[in-house]
Amino acid sequence: MARTLILSLHLISISLLFAPSFADPSSPIPPSVACRSTPYPQFCKSILPGTQNSSHSLYDYGLFCILRSLSNAQKFYEVIQRYLTNTNNGSLSPAAMSALEDCVLLSGLNLEYLNSAIKGLNNTNSTLLDPNADTLQTLLSALLTNLQTCTDGLVANNITIPSISDCTKLYSVSLALYTNAWNPGGMRHLFHNGSVSPGVLNNPNLKSIRPGGRRLLQTVMVYDIVVVDQNGGSNSNYNTIAAAVAAAPKYLDGTKGYFLIYVMAGVYNEYISIAPSQSYLMIVGDGIGQTVITGNRNAGPTWSTFSSATFAVGGQGFVGIGLTIQNTAGAINGQAVALRNTADLSVFYQCSIEGYQDTLYAHSMRQFYRDCNIYGTVDFIFGNAAAVFQHCNIYAQVPLRGQGNTITAQSRSDPNQNTGFSFQGCQFKAGPDLAAIGNVVPTFLGRPWMLYSRVVVMQSFLDSLINPAGWSIWYGTYGLGTLYYAEYANWGPGSWTGNRVTWPGYHLISSNDASNFTVSAFIIGDIWLWQTGVPYNSGFL
Repeated sequence: MARTLILSLHLISISLLFAPSFADPSSPIPPSVACRSTPYPQFCKSILPGTQNSSHSLYDYGLFCILRSLSNAQKFYEVIQRYLTNTNNGSLSPAAMSALEDCVLLSGLNLEYLNSAIKGLNNTNSTLLDPNADTLQTLLSALLTNLQTCTDGLVANNITIPSISDCTKLYSVSLALYTNAWNPGGMRHLFHNGSVSPGVLNNPNLKSIRPGGRRLLQTVMVYDIVVVDQNGGSNSNYNTIAAAVAAAPKYLDGTKGYFLIYVMAGVYNEYISIAPSQSYLMIVGDGIGQTVITGNRNAGPTWSTFSSATFAVGGQGFVGIGLTIQNTAGAINGQAVALRNTADLSVFYQCSIEGYQDTLYAHSMRQFYRDCNIYGTVDFIFGNAAAVFQHCNIYAQVPLRGQGNTITAQSRSDPNQNTGFSFQGCQFKAGPDLAAIGNVVPTFLGRPWMLYSRVVVMQSFLDSLINPAGWSIWYGTYGLGTLYYAEYANWGPGSWTGNRVTWPGYHLISSNDASNFTVSAFIIGDIWLWQTGVPYNSGFL
């Protein structure tokens, strides 16, 4: 992944630590007061309407800023489209074209997210409750992530697009005003949305699914089902996964169940891309090592990191079960993504995600991983999703000579983003190749890709491969005072904290603090995970 750090876009005034609280967001206040709560107070004052003697409510300011963000996002999208069209004549390298195509996708998503946020906030002058509050904060958080990914790709290919800095500031101010007006303090008001029972499957095609799959699927409502068999068996509908994905309906809302693709055992040398419009798609394989999806793209002359993924999913409500997803480019080829996930409310269960550098790109939105194996070397779980990993096996492999291993590179870039990685009940171990040479490679739990990088490891087994310091720098003192790295109730030879880093942002936390990073609190999982049929622990294990 291109990791361009434009510090001027991220350095936040220390006054943010003492940002005012607003007892009544509906009361008129001058722009100068509203802007104190944002990372860019001077920029904020320059765009908000009103003066010291002519004030509006925090709700008015927030909606104004989000509407202005939509206008800017539309202009940015059109600029990228024009640039791509005007240069689609061979004047740019394949990598530059790939970066522009990434930007078209990402800026298009930002338009969708902003329209959804505006629809959710119009005429809503009161504190929101979850899940609505968390959903809108997730959308506004993703704006910054998408823009940063786009920017990184453009900068890496020497493409200059004006006003990116202003877009970043505008999105950040919008997120801050939203948080203070509609979701003050980022509070999550947890509740269960009733005892709705998903329907029981009664589809004759299920006869072709293995017994283990049927037991799981009997708790899940399915809209339709198709079968993939690369050998073209008589009970199959398709012989490639891509063909089955192409047949999936668009914009399922989940109330009618999942479009289920059962993929029979085999090695599928395919690149799979599930569009944002392909919501509530479930892909079920025959298990780890049985249904294998493999590719070998890497970031370089042809592909960006973002587009190197073997398997890319963007549709809300995606569920993947019993799959192995590989990128076999190898350590020598650097950044090479096996799985890229930008899908909100997405789940991977009993899957193996295998690669070296940048294996799992948990890019954005809310994600859950259960009983998965994840293999890699450098920054191999990275991105800016709000993701919980529960009962997963995290395997470090042998990197290139002279490299160390860093398990996470979480990229939270704004203090109001509701993002981060939470590992609960996981096993951090050496992969077979690293174990065979005696764990001689220094391996760290993570390093801060962005200033507000956030990772929590709790109730997990840390084997002896984990360096006693626990965590690694990115460079110098970057992010060490603004990141949030925490450990709670871990065990194993690598869990001893006596020689851990002493950075201001590193914490040994209490159970009260750790509870904020459980499924129920961090990704509001009790409200949506039940629909998937996948087991999960709501709170502590």
